[in-house]
Amino acid sequence: MALDWFNLDGKIALVTGTGTGIGAGIAKALARAGAHVACHDRGDEARPTSEEIRALGRRSIALSADLSKRAAQDGLVADALKEFGRIDILVNNAGMIRRAPAVDYSDADWDLLLEVNLSAPFRLSRRVGKLMIEQGGGRIVNIASLLAFQGGILVPAYAASKGGVAQFTKALANEWAVKNVNVNAIAPGYIATNNTAALRADETRSRQILDRIPAGRWGVPDDIAGAAVFLCSDAARYVTGHVLAVDGGWLAR
Repeated sequence: MALDWFNLDGKIALVTGTGTGIGAGIAKALARAGAHVACHDRGDEARPTSEEIRALGRRSIALSADLSKRAAQDGLVADALKEFGRIDILVNNAGMIRRAPAVDYSDADWDLLLEVNLSAPFRLSRRVGKLMIEQGGGRIVNIASLLAFQGGILVPAYAASKGGVAQFTKALANEWAVKNVNVNAIAPGYIATNNTAALRADETRSRQILDRIPAGRWGVPDDIAGAAVFLCSDAARYVTGHVLAVDGGWLAR
């Protein structure tokens, strides 16, 4: 049956940034599709998501790692492997944003965002991708942004990092497709999460954004989660190197 193509029974997923928002939505959606999930966040924030997944009857563990630290990036993969023995799905969702005019943008914020948003996803993909090649296949989904296509305002480091995510997604797909490792990205539109709280609180800016979205509403994490399940499933077995915009029609406007 066609729905079997979306079945992830027995797959092992590692999802970063699962404390709230898009990451939590993706982790729980993968579990509902049948996957066991290693849930990550910087501190103890992933624990509630992991508990919800276990309540669904799936295996799950909450892992803590500060992805601005390279040793922690390596340790995260090691901890997931210690618990599950393999990783079939990697979702690089964890990220951060800092807003400031370019002339005032600090080197510290630039370096931090490039490390967390770009270098960490690449290094995790490199490590897990090698394992997937050895295992005979796997799925990697990177969370990019509409700012992989547009420059944004007051977010130069965020835009640069997400543009980089889109490009290394394509580069890895070119190398690994023949190894049965599909690498794709999702570019979320304006989603109601902690990262967009300041925008939604600004009545003028929020209205400007809402008026430009053809769907007429801000997205919610589950809008992204369905796309992630698709890209991790056999239904997307011939989809690789793609940056999928899930934006309520924003880019089409």
